[in-house]
Amino acid sequence: MSTNYNMLLAGFGGQGILFAGKVIAYGGLNDGKEISWLPSYGPEMRGGTANCSVCISDKAIGSPLVTSPDTFIAMNLPSFDKFINDVKPGGTVIVDSFLIDRKVERDDLNVFYVPATKIAEEQGLKGLANIILVGKLFKETGFCTEEALYKAVEKCVPARKANMLDLNKKAIRLGMEQ
Repeated sequence: MSTNYNMLLAGFGGQGILFAGKVIAYGGLNDGKEISWLPSYGPEMRGGTANCSVCISDKAIGSPLVTSPDTFIAMNLPSFDKFINDVKPGGTVIVDSFLIDRKVERDDLNVFYVPATKIAEEQGLKGLANIILVGKLFKETGFCTEEALYKAVEKCVPARKANMLDLNKKAIRLGMEQ
């Protein structure tokens, strides 16, 4: 089966959108896929909008910019509203339902509602809602192997935050259970 994902992750700056995208991209890279990771910021970082395009493919990637994603993670309502209609029919959408109280009105998408921010707070993983959503994305799409995903987390968590490594892995597992 060939691999080809054009993903868009979007939310507020400070929610870890770019970090989550990087983990996904490294997951693909660890499996020997072609990848691209393209961050995009709103006018101000923390509190402004942030989104990230990630492509994972067996073939060379023509453009790193994802305008019609087949996979979309939404972590705030403005991003949900802005991008939901761009998702390709048949695409996978994962919504942080704790922060977004709206349902997807299209019936041509595979939609999963995960109260990731609430789960993160209840599990003592404040700030890791993004990684819970990555775990859910992994469960629903298998964009890389499980081993590659955990290696990606190890690669992306900086040495100065080594204490966060096990928490990130726990967040991945929680997402996979949703």
